[in-house]
Amino acid sequence: MNFKNSLWKRNENLRMLHTDSDFIPSMRDKIISWFPNSPHDYVVVFIGTDRSTGDSLGPLAGTLLAEKKPKHITVYGTLEEPVHATNLTEYIDYIETHHSNPFIIAVDACLGKHSSVGLLITGTGPIKPGAALNKPLPAIGDMHITGVVNVSGFMEYSVLQNTRLSLVMAMAQQISSLLDELDQCLTYGKATPSVVIQVSKPTII
Repeated sequence: MNFKNSLWKRNENLRMLHTDSDFIPSMRDKIISWFPNSPHDYVVVFIGTDRSTGDSLGPLAGTLLAEKKPKHITVYGTLEEPVHATNLTEYIDYIETHHSNPFIIAVDACLGKHSSVGLLITGTGPIKPGAALNKPLPAIGDMHITGVVNVSGFMEYSVLQNTRLSLVMAMAQQISSLLDELDQCLTYGKATPSVVIQVSKPTII
């Protein structure tokens, strides 16, 4: 069975508040259960821009993870080199060309109900970045992590602009710590070993 198709059919997910004391071990174990049984090149694509507070969740988390220097995960999308609406397609093409059998984890901010703000959601299958703003962007990810940073329903662009940075930063720290734990699991054999390929990042504006 094709692993990617089986993930989409199961459509599993786990939702937890970023402040939950069991967040990292629970999310880590769930995500490891979704990892493929054969070696893959693990890639995390952090989507967003630092020009919008709410939408900076991805590049903030990407920067924090990159600073930890993961050994088995390749990071795309940081504050200095963000992955956003205008270059997402180019990054997808680059990853497919330069990585051997990539397993992609997509990370992005999203809007939701008032009671959902602060939730981090991990699930199988891809996400469609920009859906809240009606931007026609390609789907990305064998699995995803999304963070509910504010309330949806009206003037979403303005809502993202006026999201509290303290919340976004706290969620970004949890995401980066979670992914660092996953990288260590790969390193020490608690999950399937990855295929690590050293490649240079594209110069994309």
